Amino acid sequence: MATPAFDDIAATFDFLDDWEERYRHVIELGRAMPAMDPALQVPATKVDGCASQVWIMPRIEGGRFDFEGDSDALIVRGLIAVLHAMYSGLPVGQVADVDAQAQLARLGLDEHLSAQRSNGVRAMIARIRQLAADAG
Repeated sequence: MATPAFDDIAATFDFLDDWEERYRHVIELGRAMPAMDPALQVPATKVDGCASQVWIMPRIEGGRFDFEGDSDALIVRGLIAVLHAMYSGLPVGQVADVDAQAQLARLGLDEHLSAQRSNGVRAMIARIRQLAADAG
């Protein structure tokens, strides 16, 4: 199960020739994401397990999941944008049904991220799932 926004990212990745271009695209996705209010960048929204500073603040409206996110690292901010495309707009109860690893494998990210970044992505996914479970 993938959202149309995530399918768009996957289609763009298929079009890009090499990983340098794909990394640039991930960074651009992060730059295009709205800035998170610094007042929300507090310990309660911080994601543990990431080498970079990462914050995720859920927004549940009409039973649908959404979140704001930010990081002090450009590539991580881009990865947050990818996760946002994966989860944003889903009914809260369906967030846990997303096979995030399989979706990220469609992009090849599972093969091209460092172990440290991969651990951080897993921590962000776990946090998103927990936030949705708490809201449901």
